[in-house]
Amino acid sequence: MDIVIVDDDKLVASSLKIILEADPEVKVAAMGYSGAEAMALYRQHRPDILLLDIRMGEMSGLEAAKRILEEDGSALILFLTTFSDDEYIIKALKIGARGYLLKQDFAGILPALRAVLSGQTVFGGEIVSRLPDILDAKGEKGRKDYSTLGISDREWEVTALVAEGLSNREIAARLYLSEGTVRNYISTVLEKLKLRDRTQLAVFYLKR
Repeated sequence: MDIVIVDDDKLVASSLKIILEADPEVKVAAMGYSGAEAMALYRQHRPDILLLDIRMGEMSGLEAAKRILEEDGSALILFLTTFSDDEYIIKALKIGARGYLLKQDFAGILPALRAVLSGQTVFGGEIVSRLPDILDAKGEKGRKDYSTLGISDREWEVTALVAEGLSNREIAARLYLSEGTVRNYISTVLEKLKLRDRTQLAVFYLKR
């Protein structure tokens, strides 16, 4: 697994390199310290994953990621930052990043990289616990967007509860439905939105 690390704190970047390369399956192909370097290094190395900070000089990690993904929509970008602002999290997912971790969660970085490489979207533990509040804050705008995609109000309700992490049984109890009906709603929404699973559905909900 080839990784490029970009962080404007050189000590943090070096520490990350040491931690990641302790795993024999990981190779840090390059390190950079700005958004502009992130773009140049991605083009040069085409890493499996770009591990990117949010706040940096002249060009932020968010802006760099946006430009990279405009050039290469298949790029796997994982944000690693000290900032857990709702606005940053929403922007990161909206542009197509594959995850958002806080630097305090060093032990979770390697598992997160493997998860991203396998096609998952990942969040740090603190971020996961706040997702329902973030989703609620974006809810009304999302409802308007969904109406243009042929999603009914009931399907919207089920989708919102999936995004909160509820099981089919919990959703059924909340909405006074059978588990089979909940499964049918989820299958219908996945088909309408051309998504593969519940995780993709939750991320899609948050992005919109």
